[in-house]
Amino acid sequence: MSTRTPWWIRIPVVFFLIFGLMEYFIDSGDMPAIIAYPITQFFMLMVLMILIAIELILSSIENVMFQTLSEEAKERYLMAKNKKREWTWAKQLYQKMTRSRAIEREGEIILDHNYDGIRELDNVLPPWWVYMFYVTIIFGAIYLVRFHIAGAYDQELEYEQEVAAAKIAIEEYKKTAKNLVDVNTVEFLADASDLSTGQKIFTTNCVACHMADGGGGIGPNLTDEYWILGGGIKNVFNTISEGGRDGKGMVAWKQSLKPVEMAQVASYILTLGGTAPANPKAPEGEIWVDPDAPSEEIQGQVTDSTAVSMD
Repeated sequence: MSTRTPWWIRIPVVFFLIFGLMEYFIDSGDMPAIIAYPITQFFMLMVLMILIAIELILSSIENVMFQTLSEEAKERYLMAKNKKREWTWAKQLYQKMTRSRAIEREGEIILDHNYDGIRELDNVLPPWWVYMFYVTIIFGAIYLVRFHIAGAYDQELEYEQEVAAAKIAIEEYKKTAKNLVDVNTVEFLADASDLSTGQKIFTTNCVACHMADGGGGIGPNLTDEYWILGGGIKNVFNTISEGGRDGKGMVAWKQSLKPVEMAQVASYILTLGGTAPANPKAPEGEIWVDPDAPSEEIQGQVTDSTAVSMD
């Protein structure tokens, strides 16, 4: 007969099991149910008192039944109750994995070597260590064949694959963390949802100065190739964020718009380029050439701008 679980383990286990079930089934939002609903505190107190009462009742019943036993039966009951639990399977597994000898049997493996009274034992290597050594040999053989004979892949290829996977992860992260964008990381947002949102922001905040079609009014024309503070997504984003020229430019919108909103409206503004507004304002600033564009494209833009100037 194994010793049963003591009461000081049973009561906390059952108590916290009931507490966990209560928290799981009671919908209390972000707050724990025991805090959101004070009545649950009274409920858990009653649960604790009932568990203690059950333990006391069981102990009393056990004591009464024990007194009805004969002296011989009492002795057997106490011996069975106080018998410690033995993990025989664990001991057997330990013995198989270590093959250690008991101190009483060390005489069977003692060697003749004697160094100032110190005797040497002929212990075998622990099987777990031998098994691990065999595993390393098998792993080494497979590794040798796979990478040095079959040429599966090398460190350079592995690096390139990890970099490609990291870039994909970064792009996926950017889709859900657009508010982290700034003037150095902003990119043109080509998604229809972003451009639609940018158009709404433009209609709400920008049409008073730039007109609904971007042709310009108080503010400059946004449809031509001329830019006062530079074109491209980064310059347009920075102008929206920090404002225009001191004293006569537009205000800074970084206090009113979120970074993602500024990126959306900047992307929408760039889509207005090349359109035909109803009443376009005269060009202001200079023709902006993207420094990151391919050389052929830059050369074509320079040629076109020269032709425009000559006309």
